[in-house]
Amino acid sequence: MTSCQWVPGRRVRLVRFEVGGNPGILQCLVSAPTDTTPTAPPTPGPAAPAGPPAPTLSAADAAKKALSWAHTARFVTTAAQLHQLPESSLPETAFVGRSNAGKSTAINTLAQHKRLAFASRTPGRTQHINLFALGPKDAPSALWADLPGYGYAAVERGAKLRWQAVMADYLIERRSLSGVVLMCDSRLGLTDLDERLLQWVGPRVQSGEVKLLVLLTKADKLNRSEGQRVLQAVQEPLSAIASDQADIGVCLFSALKRQGVDDAALALHQWAHGAV
Repeated sequence: MTSCQWVPGRRVRLVRFEVGGNPGILQCLVSAPTDTTPTAPPTPGPAAPAGPPAPTLSAADAAKKALSWAHTARFVTTAAQLHQLPESSLPETAFVGRSNAGKSTAINTLAQHKRLAFASRTPGRTQHINLFALGPKDAPSALWADLPGYGYAAVERGAKLRWQAVMADYLIERRSLSGVVLMCDSRLGLTDLDERLLQWVGPRVQSGEVKLLVLLTKADKLNRSEGQRVLQAVQEPLSAIASDQADIGVCLFSALKRQGVDDAALALHQWAHGAV
């Protein structure tokens, strides 16, 4: 079942999925306004020879394939500075978010590992970029980068500023970066710090160079109407960085209830491999 909503001046489509019998998974696909000026129909060219239809997977099978791929995630290296990360030609997805937004839990849930991403007992104390490889060990197909959580009040100001600079440099300069997963506590929505991060990566999202998926975590703590409201609330800041080339999605996510897990895994798999 699908349903659509439109924001004046911006094309913002809310799509409701039922995956595995769960009707509470919502994804928001955002793009810029489209030009409605009539254009002449294209001149037909010679017909291409018909080939066998490409096999298609059911939603359940596609999610199973994506999660099986995510389960191959394994630790590669850790770095305190951007220049310490190895150069790579593989597509790289960064996981970012405030401390206590559930970032480590979401990564571990997607990868089906209990401690792939380390969650410090003291939020804000994990201050390294951790890199993970996915796919066959002898021929990985993608990388995941777990960036330090931000915004924890107890962290010394100098450390905060240092890591803000490292994160900004990573999002702006990391050449292999092809996708960003921004974790936000669904009860808070996008905070000022989250919107600052979007400003750093916004130009690369607008150009289509970097894809963006916002996971509104801990969605099990919201009822249906609260979930709808938080989805509405994040539309404006996201539509501000949308364009015809941008690939921006939003999903209510709960590791506890596994809400949105299949959709997030599918998105990450498609970023690395194309449509399944």
